Amino acid sequence: MIKSLSTLAFTAAAVLALGTGSASAITFKLATDSGAPGSPTAASMEQWAELIEEGTNGEIEVDIFYQNELGSQQEVFDLHVAGDVDLMINWPITAYDRRIGVIYTPYMVFTWEEALEAYKPGGWINGMLDGIYQDVGLKFFGAWPEGFNGVATRGKYALTVEDAGDIKVRVPPMFPQAETLEAMGYQTASIDWSEVFTSIETGVVDGDAANVIYWDYEYFRDTLDYYVRTKQSFVTGMISMNLGSFEGLSEEHQKVVQDAAVKVMEDHFVNGREIDAHYASLAEESGMEYIEPDEETIMGLAKVVREKVWPQMEDQVGSEIMDVVRANASPL
Repeated sequence: MIKSLSTLAFTAAAVLALGTGSASAITFKLATDSGAPGSPTAASMEQWAELIEEGTNGEIEVDIFYQNELGSQQEVFDLHVAGDVDLMINWPITAYDRRIGVIYTPYMVFTWEEALEAYKPGGWINGMLDGIYQDVGLKFFGAWPEGFNGVATRGKYALTVEDAGDIKVRVPPMFPQAETLEAMGYQTASIDWSEVFTSIETGVVDGDAANVIYWDYEYFRDTLDYYVRTKQSFVTGMISMNLGSFEGLSEEHQKVVQDAAVKVMEDHFVNGREIDAHYASLAEESGMEYIEPDEETIMGLAKVVREKVWPQMEDQVGSEIMDVVRANASPL
């Protein structure tokens, strides 16, 4: 009987120990501000989560929250900075540090090849962002490239500053989105992503600006008639982690999380261009008129926008950062 009791005690202790080990697993929240289940963003989030869980043998578990599940773009980024959201692939707002707006500097590059040189690990834009993110309380891992953006509209479109004057477009609520589109001749309204469809449907705006073709095809193809790829920005999401959450990990787990993020980034540098071209084709098939302005038109817009917006950028992000931009941006 004594031996039986001892065995039972040992078994109970073992079960308790196993239970304690399972309960001690870290759970991270991974969120995005733009990307429903089934979207390219969602696929990369799911890849990152899977790589983390596999790389830590389940010692870190990742809960995924898609677009609007935790709030608006502003609200989710607030949660990220506060540490209530640990991991993000997002399009960051500039409210915490205007220097983040350097990623929205218009007409820095004109080709995918130039963009990849700038944003890849060791690239000149990549290098600037790490220090900026740390000052906000975030760990920057890399870019999540989507491609060159444009202006999608209903009923009419513009290729020149003069023709854009009677068109009002939605822009994201972050500097210098409105300033850039206004320099291109448009009227603008800063509207959160969750309200864009209603704003177009009710005529508050004539279209959506600043997005790659995927978003305007996926959400507005039955509403908008034209997509003009004006290429004012090479659009990338950002892959990041709350700095406190990152520093709270062991070095081994830090490496797993970071390596997984870099893998997601590298894969999407390959896949992003193909995805962008695919959705341009789908947009045309759906009935949207897809317009690629010629090089002369793009360079004309770029000249006007750089002259008007880059001085404003310097006021916001500082001369040191803009000196780097001027030294490395593609020539006109």
